[in-house]
Amino acid sequence: MLCTQCPRKCNAERLPGHPAGVCAMPDLPVVARCAPHMWEEPPISGSRGAGTVFFSGCSLRCVFCQNSVISQEGFGKEVSVERLREMFLELIGQGCHNIDLVTPTHFAYAIAQALAEPLPVPVVWNSGGYDSVETLQMLEGKVQIYLPDLKYLDAARAERYSAAPDYPEVAKAAILEMVRQVGHCVTDSEGILQKGVLIRHLLLPGGLPEAKAVMDWVADTFPAGEVWFSLMSQYIPMGRAGEYPEINRRLRHSEARAAEEYMSALGLRGFAQDPSSADGVYVPNFDLTGV
Repeated sequence: MLCTQCPRKCNAERLPGHPAGVCAMPDLPVVARCAPHMWEEPPISGSRGAGTVFFSGCSLRCVFCQNSVISQEGFGKEVSVERLREMFLELIGQGCHNIDLVTPTHFAYAIAQALAEPLPVPVVWNSGGYDSVETLQMLEGKVQIYLPDLKYLDAARAERYSAAPDYPEVAKAAILEMVRQVGHCVTDSEGILQKGVLIRHLLLPGGLPEAKAVMDWVADTFPAGEVWFSLMSQYIPMGRAGEYPEINRRLRHSEARAAEEYMSALGLRGFAQDPSSADGVYVPNFDLTGV
């Protein structure tokens, strides 16, 4: 079957053991790490960690990707649908609050098969926001929490930094579909998210106008508190960022502070990451743990 899982709809013939397409992956999942993760937002990581499954490959080409060794260099191990399901259950057995699928879009068909039987914990779709509405509709009822990025609302920046000029419209449509599926954010008695949409935005150097536009869209589109927002300040130049002088630096504290103040003024519910999070220690060790 020719692949149309992501918005690229590149129609590649992805087969087991034969990487192809924009994502440069086979059709079976390729996984780089499967382990509890304490560095998601507090209502996702909680006290016992999110059960993260880091998938290899990506349909975006972000020049600053912190996970480029797996997203663009292809490191990881191909696994069967059955093994993927086993990995979910092993994470649950370790006490994880949820199953956190990181960069899952291009493996949506296989993931849907692995989730054919409901899990006893919420499933988190942790994506770059570059998801097609059709693929998301296939996941309805299988995913309880959507954790998308909203990287850009400017097509020129989306093209320059992620080779996806259609990103703004695609991501907005995807987020609207996510909210349609799962509705308002709901937590349990421990404050752990059980369903809902939490939108992330990574603040880039010089990107304050973009961040404000993203936050404006969220505030204007959704009733107060319907979705949560996460302003991320963990950017450090990685991947190919050195080829782009304007982003080849760390964030200034004044940029992060101004973005946080704007978020507060809009009344967006959520989280603002401290600039001290801009540390490579937060990038996981991709060593096939748990795979």
